[in-house]
Amino acid sequence: MRIRLPHEVSASIVAFATVFLLMKPLDMPTWAIFITWAGTFLQGGPSRPNAVAMITATTTGAGFGVLAVVLNRETGTMLGAAPLSRTLALAVVIFAVNGTLLTLGRLKPFALIPGMFFGFAALFATYFGGSGYDAGNLGAAFVSAAAMCALGPLCATLGLRLTFAPSAAAPEMREKTGDATPPAGEALA
Repeated sequence: MRIRLPHEVSASIVAFATVFLLMKPLDMPTWAIFITWAGTFLQGGPSRPNAVAMITATTTGAGFGVLAVVLNRETGTMLGAAPLSRTLALAVVIFAVNGTLLTLGRLKPFALIPGMFFGFAALFATYFGGSGYDAGNLGAAFVSAAAMCALGPLCATLGLRLTFAPSAAAPEMREKTGDATPPAGEALA
């Protein structure tokens, strides 16, 4: 029987590896990985369809984030330059962008609406937080946020793959001992 590495350890090894993406010149928003990593498990766990849904949703959401920033730039002072006027203009932009994003979620390829909000939030935090390979550049913020969100499902898969699941003889042993709990990743096959 092969040695089994607990998922807590294997997931931590993968998390450890992501930290190096924080270093210059990349300065990537690695926290976005953990949002979609957790989101992958909320979807039921790592699988190809779940990864495609998450990546589609987060990339779309990040795109809507770019749209919101651009629209706010163009309309930010349409009601005047006072703080209340600018806030009202932003509220109109958010109303329109949010409504469009939610409506798009009615279409099957974009049905993972929480994932779209993961991407939307990741774009805002990356852009306004000064992360990404070219801080302050909206295009670079989009690429950085979308890339890190896309790594989440991959990291979830790697974390489970590194558990070194028991060999095929293990289910018989579980039946004899009465342990009906399958090892992590077995139900995902």
